Amino acid sequence: MLFLPELTILGAGLALFVVSLGQFQPRTVKNITVYVLFIALVTTICSIGNNGTMFFGAFKVDLFTQIVKSTVVLGTFIIMLFSNPDAGVKKGTQPEYYLFMLMSVFGLMMLVSANELLAIFVSLELSSFTVYLMVAMRKNYTGPALVNGAALDSTAGHGYAGTFCQIGQGLQSEAAIKYLLYGVTASGLMLFGMSYIYGLTGSTELPVLAPALAKIFPAPVAIVAVLLVLAGFFYKVAIFPMQFWVPDVYEGAGNEATAFIATVPKVVGTALLIRVVSLIPPAGQEVTWILGSCAVISMFYGNLAALVQKDLKRLLGYSGIAHAGFVLLSVAMMGLYGFAIAMYYIVGYLLMTLACFLVICTLSRNGANLQVSDMAGLYKRAPLLAITFACSLFALAGIPPFVGFMGKFMVMVQALHKGYLVFVVLATVNTAIAIYYYLSIVRQAWCTDDQERPAVTPSLLVNTAAFFLLIAIIAMGVFADPVVNTLAAALSTTFS
Repeated sequence: MLFLPELTILGAGLALFVVSLGQFQPRTVKNITVYVLFIALVTTICSIGNNGTMFFGAFKVDLFTQIVKSTVVLGTFIIMLFSNPDAGVKKGTQPEYYLFMLMSVFGLMMLVSANELLAIFVSLELSSFTVYLMVAMRKNYTGPALVNGAALDSTAGHGYAGTFCQIGQGLQSEAAIKYLLYGVTASGLMLFGMSYIYGLTGSTELPVLAPALAKIFPAPVAIVAVLLVLAGFFYKVAIFPMQFWVPDVYEGAGNEATAFIATVPKVVGTALLIRVVSLIPPAGQEVTWILGSCAVISMFYGNLAALVQKDLKRLLGYSGIAHAGFVLLSVAMMGLYGFAIAMYYIVGYLLMTLACFLVICTLSRNGANLQVSDMAGLYKRAPLLAITFACSLFALAGIPPFVGFMGKFMVMVQALHKGYLVFVVLATVNTAIAIYYYLSIVRQAWCTDDQERPAVTPSLLVNTAAFFLLIAIIAMGVFADPVVNTLAAALSTTFS
């Protein structure tokens, strides 16, 4: 059944809506969400072989869409494994919080299968507005900062007036408002671009748009229309110039909500970037240079800003902007193989970032934000977490044999093959910059002792998730070619 994965998520949302009418413990609500997400993951994986269209061609199912949906559900499932229902959500709102998360997943699943511009817009809004609410539902935190039950130094600054222990007080409202305002702006630009495309081509169906746009490119109005549509996905993936929301939202949202925002929507955003950029004919070389320039600016903006960050989530937010630049650079190269490398990179980024947030959420069991200095002595307090954290940071830095290295290497090779040497040189410079701040965190975790913090005892679920992410980060790096070839084959079914 073509719509079975989406129906499963809708059923799960209905179950959580019923749960919200009663009085349940947060742990019970989380367990229910884990079970229904596992069922959704199984049904999504089982539907990978499905092909077809629904809703008069507005909804398309093929190998590529089902792989992306499986990645979305898997990422959300992993987040649920290491999330703490008592930490980052206001008391009594856990059912609604998980309901909004599932509705965002539903919107993302609809988005990746959308085959028509208005369907893309509606799905994008559904996936976004529910996340705005998730950000605003972070509970206030006014007590002394705790890491796994141990009090921290309350004088550590975090870039705002006040002390570290005040970081949750009212900050979630500011983050949610900024997230909403930037999101509405991006949606308005995208809808404006869609209106231009409809006026130029007379259609909103993606299969019709490709040959229609080929007739009018490289007319300036066509280039502007496509770039305006791409603005909505630039916002989703956090690419210049739609990236300014990232650091404040990452810091203001709860740890688990930030883990979701930083990973799952970006996979779908990249898939839609590919779908829209694939509509551009070979004559649109101007768009390649524009996209490549946005990619390089994103790299420099993210990496240079990350150098001075002390808050871990803000640092990961800025580094995410830099990684989004690598993804966009691969997309800008166009071609089936370039698109496959972009998807490989963003899936690897999902795994690497989830590993980082697994450590953050496990250490900060009361939901407070962590500083880089809070990683001191992690190798003694939690060896498996320290290994997972180090490997994920090595991968993000682009050190072999992890997935991050292979992703950056293949992006640069593809750009060099296409003749864009200047982009390759600038991307290499950014890789060198990123190594500094990633390895400084590793040094803090492995080369600094802290006798005041107690040992950490992760749960079985956390250890399982950490081990899975660790193996996946290494395996995707070692077996990069089969993964990229599989993604290329899946993308060929989408463009056929």
